[in-house]
Amino acid sequence: MTDSPITVLLIHGGGASGWDWHLVAPLLREYGYEVLAPDLPIEDPETGIAEYADFLAAELGDAERVVVVAHSYGGLVAPVLAARRPVEQLILVSAMIPAPGEAPNEWWSKSGYDALGLELPMETEEQMVAAFLHDVPAELAAEELARGREQVEDGDVPVPLDAWPDVPTRFLLCRDDRFFPADFVRTVVRERLGIDPDEIDGSHGVMLSRPRELADRVNRYVTSWRASPGRS
Repeated sequence: MTDSPITVLLIHGGGASGWDWHLVAPLLREYGYEVLAPDLPIEDPETGIAEYADFLAAELGDAERVVVVAHSYGGLVAPVLAARRPVEQLILVSAMIPAPGEAPNEWWSKSGYDALGLELPMETEEQMVAAFLHDVPAELAAEELARGREQVEDGDVPVPLDAWPDVPTRFLLCRDDRFFPADFVRTVVRERLGIDPDEIDGSHGVMLSRPRELADRVNRYVTSWRASPGRS
């Protein structure tokens, strides 16, 4: 019997949209994956992480084989989704990792991020590019900022997660990320997931600056896991 196709679900970061993945998605389709990159309903004040996870579960429908790739804030949503419906693998890209019962607004202090004292200025477009998109082509960076959306959830509501789901998880650190610096990320990944992160060159906007490298890395993770003993 032929395997069901693998669906790769791409979850965007906070204040963003599925457009973030528009360069990566067709490259993954070239590998034979079905790809979904929906816009989370972040502009709806009645929604939060639980509702985002339910929304994504509905988007997936009856897809049997699902790999989730989550960027930045999407890392808070991915494990909740994986706890609610079958997922073969989680791939976190420069992502936030929630602790059980931790609210999004608490993450910044409890993860140790606030203690970094980065204080990156983000008042102008140039400052936003410098913080998040410094290696992204100028036209793409400008469009990314223009497509930004207001996220209006209550960030004090705890992430509905009792424990990290029993799902194979990989973390891909972006070495040139100024927003989530590499040393900080290495520490958080080891403390919260008990694994060493993999690494790739690129800024926080790696899906726009290095789409081919990112798509290749995702494919490598999927195929290597599928080829491991006991998998079919």
